[in-house]
Amino acid sequence: MSRTALVPEHPWLLPGALTPPAGVARRHRRTTRDWLVDVLCLLLSLGWVAWATVDNRSPDPELATPLPYDWMVAADAVVGLVTTALLWVRRRWPVGLAVATLPLTLFSMAAAVPLLIIYFTVLVHCRTAVALAYTAACLGTNMAFSYLRPDPQLSYWETTTWGVVITLLVLAWGMFVRARRQLVVSLRERAERAEAEQQLRVTQARQVERTRIAREMHDVLAHRISLLSLHAGALEFRPDASPEEVARAAGVIRSSAHAALQDLREVIGVLRADSAPAAPAAPERPQPTLDDVPALVDESRTAGVRVDLRERVDRAGQVPAAVGRSAYRIVQEGLTNARKHAPGVVVSVDLAGGPVRGLNVEIRNRWPVGERVPEIPGAGTGLVGIAERVHLAGGRLTHGRDESGDFRLAAWLPWPA
Repeated sequence: MSRTALVPEHPWLLPGALTPPAGVARRHRRTTRDWLVDVLCLLLSLGWVAWATVDNRSPDPELATPLPYDWMVAADAVVGLVTTALLWVRRRWPVGLAVATLPLTLFSMAAAVPLLIIYFTVLVHCRTAVALAYTAACLGTNMAFSYLRPDPQLSYWETTTWGVVITLLVLAWGMFVRARRQLVVSLRERAERAEAEQQLRVTQARQVERTRIAREMHDVLAHRISLLSLHAGALEFRPDASPEEVARAAGVIRSSAHAALQDLREVIGVLRADSAPAAPAAPERPQPTLDDVPALVDESRTAGVRVDLRERVDRAGQVPAAVGRSAYRIVQEGLTNARKHAPGVVVSVDLAGGPVRGLNVEIRNRWPVGERVPEIPGAGTGLVGIAERVHLAGGRLTHGRDESGDFRLAAWLPWPA
């Protein structure tokens, strides 16, 4: 869901209270609908003031008993006009305007319609407790108005009853409008919250994917760069090597550097395409599996590392792809660490297991004599990434020096039947 999906198609048809504000602290502005409603209320109120004034001056009034003096009729008309003008600000100060004009409901007939509109505004824009309290006050003034300005054709109780009925009808209408507006606001807030949660989920998924890419790139680049370092070191310390050996080492360096640059280019492309428009994704290269472990060992042997590989895996061709990929990365990290921290020692790689029993991966090498500073720098997060990978797969990982003094990296990965 995008932000534009939350904007109504025709916002001018909504009241200003339901349109999204332009700023956090800005007041809602009148929409086209509000202008039309306000103008209609003003015209309706002006028409009522004119009719009530003419009725007050007639010898046989229909609305209420005639006022004894002409100045009272004029004053009632002025009160009606002032109340009509105040309708323009009724949305901004509904309670204050309602309280200020409440005494007018005791005697003014010309202001009856404007006061009824103000009462409706209080019902729509104020809390229920305020609306009910003002309704009770209006019912009380209605009884006083029926006594002060009795209807010439109806009795006191009939006039009071009609006033109560009209008040309750306006109360029901106003509460219904308020409930609908609250529902719309609630649905909009839920939509905005759902959109925010969706964006958060997308951000979290993107962060997880970035972490996965970083872990994969660490495993791949560390392996390839360590091979580059070994071959370059061999060329540095063997200036008397034969042309065939130099050519072979240079070929390995060139191919490893090309593969490392290709991996780096791919991950940078993925990270840069984070905010780019969607495009057809290029097919990913095949991920390594358990069958690729011998080739990985051969690369290390070509670089001069003595590796002893033992495979005792039942149904190796049926190992799950995720399990085989995790085993490959574990062996890759173990060989990379051995080249970094224990150059020249024999590394043993042992793969054993089968369905139900699980897959055991063990890389072991002798602890180097003396303190050595690794010629190949590292971030120190390789084993952390491997541990996280094994944990996510539901396996176990141990690493460190064992009783014999060898460095041992061992993992068990579940292999369901």
